[in-house]
Amino acid sequence: MSDGLHLSRFGLTALLERHEDIRVVGAADNNASALEFAELHRPDVVILSLEGADNDAIVIAEKIASIPGCRSMLLVTASTRSIVRQAFAAGIDGIVERSMRPRQFFEAIHRVHQGERVFDAELMVAALVNEDCPLTEREFSVLENISRGDTIDEVAARLHLSRGTVRNYLSSVVAKLHARNRIDALRIAQKSNWI
Repeated sequence: MSDGLHLSRFGLTALLERHEDIRVVGAADNNASALEFAELHRPDVVILSLEGADNDAIVIAEKIASIPGCRSMLLVTASTRSIVRQAFAAGIDGIVERSMRPRQFFEAIHRVHQGERVFDAELMVAALVNEDCPLTEREFSVLENISRGDTIDEVAARLHLSRGTVRNYLSSVVAKLHARNRIDALRIAQKSNWI
């Protein structure tokens, strides 16, 4: 765990140490120190702080992600399309926002530890969507969640929408892509490299 804000770093370390499935093996004053620590100790997941447009954090997280056995996550105050695009292209394993609830934070850490990449679906779609795609960001977000195998109820809960709204978005996606159904819409989106 690397964070230049001492209270924040100590608070997060204490929060993580309280979780029975997570063991904190170290904390660093800055991202450069986190890289040195990762090279020496090879922790499973390294969480780095990214403030503003701190490209240094992205570069260091990329280096950590390239260390055998290490995975890296960025902890951000707010993520932008540019940051998400850079982090994804750099092979970083995830971005989580400081405003995330502890339970979701723990889940994100576990998912990264298990080899998944954890990025906010809406920001990811906005960052990577092709210009020729007719879908809105929200439609893409719904389709992206469906592509991972989520049910309508799970998508509704994750995106804070009603079941009916999710169904409406899916109907719109099917119509815009001239698809036969949502599975065909997924096939079209995947073939077009939109998801």
